Amino acid sequence: MRASRLLSILTTLQARGRITAPELAEACEVSVRTIYRDIDALAAAGIPVYAERGAEGGYRLLDGYRVRLNGLSPPEAEALFMAGLPGPAAALGLDAAMMAAQNKLMAALPANLRENAGRMQERFHLDAPNWFGESEEPVHCARLPEHCCATG
Repeated sequence: MRASRLLSILTTLQARGRITAPELAEACEVSVRTIYRDIDALAAAGIPVYAERGAEGGYRLLDGYRVRLNGLSPPEAEALFMAGLPGPAAALGLDAAMMAAQNKLMAALPANLRENAGRMQERFHLDAPNWFGESEEPVHCARLPEHCCATG
């Protein structure tokens, strides 16, 4: 359980840049005191975690520090952001798992591609047909560049 939480904290720090102990505690469903101990454990393991005090403070990793945990290529990670269906995931009780997976995906991307992935996630909407309906082929997708349309 703790190892999983430490990896979750690490990927969250990589994906978000800066986050507070209370935010981490809420995401990990533990106390703030546990987060303090976990941050100390990461630092003791050689992970360059820094605390910044003040209203805009929180924990962050040394600029440029990256650890590749999942082996995804940037295009694979960007493509997987299109699979994020928060409504159905929450209905199935998988919203926490969805957030953890998205943090790992965001952490896998180089900094210059994170913005594109975030935009893709914000702009993509999947209007899946009902189980008894037929899917419609989008009329205007042929006019868009290949990377803009995902049908299936």
